[in-house]
Amino acid sequence: MNDQHRDACSASPPKDSLPLVGQEDRRTGLSVDALKRAVLDKLVYSQARFPAVATRRDCFQALAQAVRDRLLQRWVQTARTYREQGSRTVCYMSAEFLIGPQLGNNLINLGIHDNARQALQELGLDLDVLLDQEEEPGLGNGGLGRLAACYLDSLATLEIPAIGYGIRYEFGIFTQAIRDGCQVELTDKWLRSGSPWLIHRPNIAFDIKLGGHTERQYDVRGSRRLRVQWVPSKLVRGTAWDMPVLGYGVNTPNRLRLWSAEAPEEFDFAAFNAGNYDEAVNAQISSETITKVLYPNDETEAGQILRLEQQYFFVSCSLQDMIRLQLQREPNLDRFNEKFVVQLNDTHPSIAVAELMRLLVDEFAMEWDPAWAITSRTFAYTNHTLLPEALEKWRLPLFQRVLPRHFEIICEINERFLDDVRIHFPGDDARLRRMSLIDEDGPRYVRMAHLAVAGSFAVNGVAALHTELLKSDVLKDFHEMWPEKFSNKTNGVTPRRFVLLANPAMSKLITETIGSGWPTDMERLRELEPHADDAGFREAWRGIKTHNKNNLVHEIKRVAHVDVDPASMFDVQVKRIHEYKRQHLNLLHVVSLYKRLKDNPNLAVAPRTVIFGGKAAPGYFMAKLMIRLVIAVADVIARDPAMRGKLQVVFFPNYNVKNAHLIFPGSDLSEQISLAGKEASGTGNMKFQMNGALTIGTLDGANVEIREQVGDDNFFLFGMNTPEVKELRNRGYRPRTYYETNPHLREVIDLIASGFFTKGDREVFRPLIEHLLDHDEYMLMADFQSYIDCQARVSEAYLDPERWSRMSVLNVARSGFFSSDRAIREYCDEIWKVKPVRIELTELSADDMKFTRATAGVR
Repeated sequence: MNDQHRDACSASPPKDSLPLVGQEDRRTGLSVDALKRAVLDKLVYSQARFPAVATRRDCFQALAQAVRDRLLQRWVQTARTYREQGSRTVCYMSAEFLIGPQLGNNLINLGIHDNARQALQELGLDLDVLLDQEEEPGLGNGGLGRLAACYLDSLATLEIPAIGYGIRYEFGIFTQAIRDGCQVELTDKWLRSGSPWLIHRPNIAFDIKLGGHTERQYDVRGSRRLRVQWVPSKLVRGTAWDMPVLGYGVNTPNRLRLWSAEAPEEFDFAAFNAGNYDEAVNAQISSETITKVLYPNDETEAGQILRLEQQYFFVSCSLQDMIRLQLQREPNLDRFNEKFVVQLNDTHPSIAVAELMRLLVDEFAMEWDPAWAITSRTFAYTNHTLLPEALEKWRLPLFQRVLPRHFEIICEINERFLDDVRIHFPGDDARLRRMSLIDEDGPRYVRMAHLAVAGSFAVNGVAALHTELLKSDVLKDFHEMWPEKFSNKTNGVTPRRFVLLANPAMSKLITETIGSGWPTDMERLRELEPHADDAGFREAWRGIKTHNKNNLVHEIKRVAHVDVDPASMFDVQVKRIHEYKRQHLNLLHVVSLYKRLKDNPNLAVAPRTVIFGGKAAPGYFMAKLMIRLVIAVADVIARDPAMRGKLQVVFFPNYNVKNAHLIFPGSDLSEQISLAGKEASGTGNMKFQMNGALTIGTLDGANVEIREQVGDDNFFLFGMNTPEVKELRNRGYRPRTYYETNPHLREVIDLIASGFFTKGDREVFRPLIEHLLDHDEYMLMADFQSYIDCQARVSEAYLDPERWSRMSVLNVARSGFFSSDRAIREYCDEIWKVKPVRIELTELSADDMKFTRATAGVR
């Protein structure tokens, strides 16, 4: 692996692409000698260790802090430039930022990956060992949070002034372990040793109100204006933690600002003196709970309240921070929307619409109409789901209890909004009920997606099909009223992390073949296409894939304690475990293949290792049962000597960004098998493609565009399309009919139901089988035979190495469209209307080193 990472540096930006100010300085220098001195300096003066007694963790911290110095040098220049120019700023609000380990990515983006490796070697250290010491930051869970992280990378790379706003979760969602065949959730203590990348800003703090009631009173300043005062039952203080996010080959680190909750008064000294020791710290414990855990289980009302409090907490802190920044330069907030554009990453931060109105109207005494004009020109909303249950709704009593003032504001927004609807669509009362921000059918709910659409100037989907379905179905009424608001912005992923860092050997071959520059101009990968017909190039390509698979084999052995055959096809499905992702359809194929191999040991199929990975939400019974079925099937196949060299199943525990660096490069086949019309986009499909895996998938989400890019011959398509799904559902879908009329499907279902994979226990998987036969919301039974037939075509293709390699090369060559840089350019040009700001790295002048009178404390 060391040689690969050393060679991959040819794809990194050349040393002279960055202004090297004070090159040999131990805080800013980028040379091997400067880095050596910096690491030793940090080891002694930050870690208080000397080399003979330093642990691996000490050495990781020393290297990370040395790299951080170089980031902060650029950060100060960036902040100063933004302040001087008053640059329009993109604020990306997201409940998740699945940023992944930062050290390797920062070395790549600084262009010093090779120099760092050499410096460490001369010190007797191994870069890969130190990289492995970094904890996975527990700030996100799935595709939503990883997209936010990719977009921060691209915003900085494209030199766009931006701030990411989120929550500094003390614990991630959970660490997944497998015990007795079942998922077990362990505490994700990612901050146990601190983080070298987080910078605490205790002076940037805001008090956040929760609960209580509202009171009306006239303004005492003589205007006789009726004002509303929110009297909370609880106050929580949010303090800022900053993380620099550096762009690739530029001097721009933007800010990821995360909020941590604490009590305004951490310790009740009077209660302590009175002997009430628990009471003395209760307020602190209660407040800190808000940012304790990512996505608390919301099966209970207490969990729902906590989740709503989380969302409001980070939104309010973020908006108050923007107002603070605006008032540093402007006398008022009249031009707030000219300075900031706020992107709502799904519905989690949509309460921001009501909160900005509250701040403007209640705190800054602005009239409703100008306040609404500012608010509705500030926000843009990205929808990430077609699943009705994922379009957040809050029960009215619960919402009113937590946010009484916001309930009033939303009612006012709704009343004015419905007046507009009546003007657009006179006499259409049914439309009024459908579009209302308050769901009046049955138990009353606040519809957060409706609030986001009504309060935003732009709404976008994240794949072409997804956006069309938003327009024609999920948000049809809103599109008919405001067609100009809607556009598509197909997701993208950063090639710096998922190709340069994750796949250095392939990166080196690409650079040797087409030259440098492609990591920021991914369309240049098209230059690889002619080489797909070169036998020597294909052989080199296969050699790299084999090496990457061997790396994955070693990791599977370490974490799952299983030996797998690197010569077999690595058939991989790693993503959140959910019925709509249809991991159980993949399992039906596994059982089908197992049954056919048992019946016909001479069946001509490619040897296959099927790898699953992903977490099930703690309260999601069916998803956890799916994991249990994966492991039960894997165990039986592993114990069957007839399957050796033919079929194997592995569950890779605790899937995250860190182990994704090995999984994507080592994969042959990418499983993207959701029912057409259910997946908004997907980003894992893009990461697999960029690393040369071929896709088996439906016409769902971004699969549609991947197939358009790579061509029909380089994509394994199966299943119904969206109109066919809709037609079948309208006719009356009866899954049991497929079971009754397809003998092979019946054999597969019956084998699972018989208890064959559970030592004769028929009860374990009964809920899953009954659900498939009687409900099957995601239509596995209807797509089963098409999937089985398509997997046979996959096997046939894999048995022809030259054909498979050619397809793999073409998939990479045609992956450029899915760079997050392309997506961010579209946002900048078509929604945000922002321009790049070039950051020049210069020496600090004498004037720069002078403090202001306020800073120095001079009165």
